[in-house]
Amino acid sequence: MTEDSFTFFQYSSMNDLLTVILYSSQSLLATAPLLHHINHKNREILFIQTVGMGGNVVHYHVTKEIPKTKLVELKRLSGEFSFVGKIGSDALSMYVPILELEQSTFNFP
Repeated sequence: MTEDSFTFFQYSSMNDLLTVILYSSQSLLATAPLLHHINHKNREILFIQTVGMGGNVVHYHVTKEIPKTKLVELKRLSGEFSFVGKIGSDALSMYVPILELEQSTFNFP
């Protein structure tokens, strides 16, 4: 797969990026994309990859600081989120791991 086969969407807020995860988890396929973190050209980037009818899409948000914990608690009903240190017992929340990447072939815009 070449980089030309990917579309990049940059979100202005973390909340918007996580809304994509929430929406994907409620789709017919019911899969939640993984959240990745990478430092790319001195920018802290959190991103997910999805596949849609138009092809492969990389959804990303440039953040000011590295997440201190490796999980995001995402409340399914409200869309509110928080960074947490462990999986909790809230059945109405989903817990999304943040996977740390050393490198990627993506050349973020």
